Order: sequence, then C-alpha cells, then structure tokens
Amino acid sequence: MAQTGQRVDPYRGFNFLVELEGIAQASFTDCSGLGSTTEIIETREGGDNATVRKLPGKTTFADITLKWGLTNSTELWDWRQQIVDGIVNRKNGSIVVYDTTNHTEVVRWNFVNAWPTKWEGPTFSGKGNDIAIDTLVLANEGVTRV
Repeated sequence: MAQTGQRVDPYRGFNFLVELEGIAQASFTDCSGLGSTTEIIETREGGDNATVRKLPGKTTFADITLKWGLTNSTELWDWRQQIVDGIVNRKNGSIVVYDTTNHTEVVRWNFVNAWPTKWEGPTFSGKGNDIAIDTLVLANEGVTRV
C-alpha cells in the first residue's frame, strides 16, 4: 500500500503481452475488450409497490479483440480456420501488463475457453506506408484478474 503523500503512477497501456496456450505469436499492437456485464433483474416486493429492487442476474464477458502486424505466421489464421471448418478448439490465455522501470509483471488477466469468432484482414492502400494489421476477435467464457 502506498504511503501518504507518495506518488503512485498508473501503468502504461503499451507495455503488454498476450499469451495464448500453444500459440507463439510474437507481439500484438492492440488488445481491447476486457470487460464483463451483469444483467439487472428488477423485482417488486409485495406490499412495497413504490420501490423496485435490483438483483444481479447473468454475467457475460466481452469479446477480446487482438490486432497485430501481418507476418508470414499462420498460427492464428489456422486457429480461426478450424472454427470455419467446424472444429471448436478452445484455448486459455492471459493479458499481462509490465512496468516500464523494471520490466516486471504487474497485472495479469486470465481468460478461459476462448475461440476466434471473427477475423478481419488488413486494409491496403498504395498511398501510405502503414503496417498491414490483422484483427482477431475472441469469444471467451470468463476473465479473472490475478
């Protein structure tokens, strides 16, 4: 815990790593979609018609979107192609944040039973020199912070 008056800086959003079991993708430029939502169930109690009680319902987890520079690696493409072919191969993974000072792990989110629900290829243009970016969207069944 920080001492009173001691400055605690937030972690930087660029110093992260995505781990996917069995896939050795070198690096990702973007990772988004970490989140969960719990439905609200509204109910009224007998005799108290003026107040609506709100109870927690079903929790769902947002899809995780990964973006990376196009290379000759086909590991993520092959995983997506398995889904297209009707073979569901779920994987667990982690999103890990590192500090910039010591390059040590400071935050980790683990996700479970993920599978690629969408792939989007790069946009090409002869007018610029941008990196070609692939996008993969992963459905998952749970995220925990450790």
